[in-house]
Amino acid sequence: MLIANFADMKHAYIFPGQGSQYPGMAKDLYESSSTAREMLEKANDILGFRITDIMFEGTAEDLKQTKVTQPAIFLHSVVLASCLPDFRPDMVAGHSLGEFSALVASGAMDFEEGLRLVAIRAGAMQKACETVPGSMAAVLALPSEKVEEICACCEGTVVPANYNCNGQIVISGEKEAVDAACIRMKEAGAKRALQLPVGGAFHSPLMEPARAELAEGIEKAVFKTPVCPIYQNVTARPTTDPAEIKANLLAQLTSPVRWTQTVMNMHADGAGHFIEVGPGKVLQGLVAKTITEDVQIEGMQ
Repeated sequence: MLIANFADMKHAYIFPGQGSQYPGMAKDLYESSSTAREMLEKANDILGFRITDIMFEGTAEDLKQTKVTQPAIFLHSVVLASCLPDFRPDMVAGHSLGEFSALVASGAMDFEEGLRLVAIRAGAMQKACETVPGSMAAVLALPSEKVEEICACCEGTVVPANYNCNGQIVISGEKEAVDAACIRMKEAGAKRALQLPVGGAFHSPLMEPARAELAEGIEKAVFKTPVCPIYQNVTARPTTDPAEIKANLLAQLTSPVRWTQTVMNMHADGAGHFIEVGPGKVLQGLVAKTITEDVQIEGMQ
């Protein structure tokens, strides 16, 4: 539903996470904008390989590697935000990896600093996936309290990882524990409990092996006060404090993404216009399922 006084509403810019990649991503930006071209070539230099070749010409399978996926989505999102002539956020948020895009777009980190951190995070998470194998599953149409209860009762490690929208929660953990939880979710009335094609148990204790490497990168990085509040995944609350941002960014590695509450809090704080910046349309769909009235939703790709 379009708000009558739309011009007076606050603009919430939101940035997608892993899973939104697609072959050919950001190629049109590279070809049409000198700013985009300069940023993407700088990214190739920083990363030490031509990630643009994979983004533009690689297959879906090529793009699924965590060490490629995360910087590719970050680059698409941040480069696009830099090319928008009227990018004036009143608030920002990002889903998982997207939080790094949101931080750079809001001025809390420089582009180069953000890319280096994303590369560190992606590499550390890939190693954690290989060291401690795990899986994730989407649970549909079951109350969050019931999902939490079942996870707590299962043997092994399985936890809620993404509170995406009402009726959609992703669980994460050891494969056997996730499998067992899925059976119990269906028995409890879930419409579906669907295994996801991911390489590991993101946002769960199984990502603990990646903590030290990411913590070192975050500690060395320079964080500044952003131009607007960022609603972080761990708390779903707004902050502009660099120290708090750093702590939440590290905690996010093993903590759930509270996206439903993030969107609700942004709306409660005056957001009437949600703009997804980056590849795909995932977040637009999640916002539409969370806030059903008094909101304008669009995407920039």
